[in-house]
Amino acid sequence: MNLSTYIERSGLQQYAANPEFEQQVAAYAAELKLTLAQSGAAEVQWQYQVPELGEGGACSLFGQLAAQPFDLASALGGVNAQNTQMLQQVTALVAFYQARSASHWFGVYRKQERAGADAVLMKLAYFGAASRAEFPLTPEFAAISNNSTVGLSGKGRIINDVASYVAGGGEYYTCDPKVKAEACLPLLDEQGEVVGIIDSEAFEQNLFNGQELALLLAVVLALPEILQA
Repeated sequence: MNLSTYIERSGLQQYAANPEFEQQVAAYAAELKLTLAQSGAAEVQWQYQVPELGEGGACSLFGQLAAQPFDLASALGGVNAQNTQMLQQVTALVAFYQARSASHWFGVYRKQERAGADAVLMKLAYFGAASRAEFPLTPEFAAISNNSTVGLSGKGRIINDVASYVAGGGEYYTCDPKVKAEACLPLLDEQGEVVGIIDSEAFEQNLFNGQELALLLAVVLALPEILQA
């Protein structure tokens, strides 16, 4: 999917590209392509810590971790060549983003269907503080979660002032009270269907503009092919 189609389908027309912005996205995309070609050495994290969850699935206390880590290997159906290659590429992409962004937290989530249960957004790789592993893709959870809202709607959310957004009645899932800006964008296949999301958070307002947004868009354009491999 090209940049202009993605912007239209994800509802980000207010960030419509101009020639200079398109060049920034293209430059990041070319650099990312080279990085991913060498991703075989990336070390996959098959388990990671998650916070304790309280009533309704919200974080109970910030910084309070669950006794058991999330087992990504089990959730994906085992450690095999296909899963390993996919996660190596996602891990390399997360490292690429971290090295170039002023963001303080970033995660890649894949839409995971489940027999007899609601689909979820499953976190594959991230940097930053421990955070929940899965977000239910239900209207009920979307009422408190940008991640679930974006996963259901396929429309991006860029919130450069979280406090103002919440004060205005916006739904928001808070696990880290330091977060002041967030960009949550859908990962869309060629048909425009949601295959996952990315979520980036910053401890300062108004981060997700200009080059930071160009970097995010290069990332979201590369990820669908990786997640569907």
